[in-house]
Amino acid sequence: MKALPVEPSNAPVAIGSRIRSARQAQRMTIEQVADSTGLTKGFLSRVERDLTSPSVASLVTLCQVLSISIGDLFTAPETHVTRLDEAPKVSLGGEGINERLLTARSERRLQMIRAVIEPNGRGEQDLYSVDCEVETLHIIAGRFELIFSNERYELEAGDTITFPGREPHTWINPTDQEAVVLWTLVPAASRG
Repeated sequence: MKALPVEPSNAPVAIGSRIRSARQAQRMTIEQVADSTGLTKGFLSRVERDLTSPSVASLVTLCQVLSISIGDLFTAPETHVTRLDEAPKVSLGGEGINERLLTARSERRLQMIRAVIEPNGRGEQDLYSVDCEVETLHIIAGRFELIFSNERYELEAGDTITFPGREPHTWINPTDQEAVVLWTLVPAASRG
């Protein structure tokens, strides 16, 4: 079987934003990178804006100074799209709630769950906590009450509350209208 020839592309490879991001992550200025690499500030600025391409030798030096691998500049970012109607249903407990996982099941950095809560739907009878560092709750539609041992928060569409994930709590939709909320857990709750 004969291999199909691949035509070379004249399209420039856009790596400038990744180089800029790596420099900023190292908290370095263009001037500091220029001093460390021997490249000029103007040249580095043009590289970061994809107006010029560095030679292989310059790229190797730049990557060493920025503590990144050359391969990282050319690797496509890992992305995952979840369509709401295809999002897997999950159940974290409660009554009158329909929950869908919006992030990839494999995502460990955070987890987003969209919940539609029926009128008078409620969380667990007893306070519970989630195994994560931070929980953020955003009310998309309707009203929602978040209940802690010593406090209650009455929230409505547009409100957002952030609290420690291990803080015991429960919730209720205190109205005769549906509520839609978005839970964000950081990092993703462990699945023991």
